[in-house]
Amino acid sequence: MTENFSEATAILHGGGRLEENRAGLGDRIVDAWVDMRRSTRRLIEEKPSEHRLLFYVLLSDMIFFLSWSLKTVIAPVSGVQAQVPLEIAAWLIAALMLRTASMYAFSAVITVCARMSGGTGSWRDNRAGIFWGALVAAPFGLLMAVVTVAMSFLEPVYPIFREDWVALPPYWISLVPFIWFISQGMAEANGFKKNSVSFLVMSGIALSAMLIAMFLRSAGIL
Repeated sequence: MTENFSEATAILHGGGRLEENRAGLGDRIVDAWVDMRRSTRRLIEEKPSEHRLLFYVLLSDMIFFLSWSLKTVIAPVSGVQAQVPLEIAAWLIAALMLRTASMYAFSAVITVCARMSGGTGSWRDNRAGIFWGALVAAPFGLLMAVVTVAMSFLEPVYPIFREDWVALPPYWISLVPFIWFISQGMAEANGFKKNSVSFLVMSGIALSAMLIAMFLRSAGIL
């Protein structure tokens, strides 16, 4: 009875044997939704191999590809369909091929910027935090893809789903958990007490990239 009480107390305080036994990938992702920083610290302390980190980013790549394929190719909402380029399949394949390299380059840039801001994490630590954050956030992108598919099927009954202000948010709202989780992973990897600054900086970068893409699209460049 004493042992059971001690275990329950440890769980209530956010640790204990039960968490140590949650070694499955799905359990780890759920744990990260609850406390991303503790989950990231656990991963870094395990000193993951490069193959493991690569597996995380490749798995997030596949979920990214699946979610955007659902949203833009299989069942796009009509309010968005007109804005999707005819070459979207080629664009998605290119994005899938380039995303892994981009994540490595992004983590390298983040490492340099973090070091300039007093961060203590190595490139490996930052790769662990960022790649893990990308995988932890990936299910939210898939969830939004399911929402857009449902909206596409419901359009004939509920025409409001054709309106841009309703149709567009599910396509981009998954960026919020993506930025949130990788900013927490990066903050923990570098020993920062808070991740609010990194979250705001990454949000600004993402918003700028979206605005540039929209401008290039309207100018006929993309």
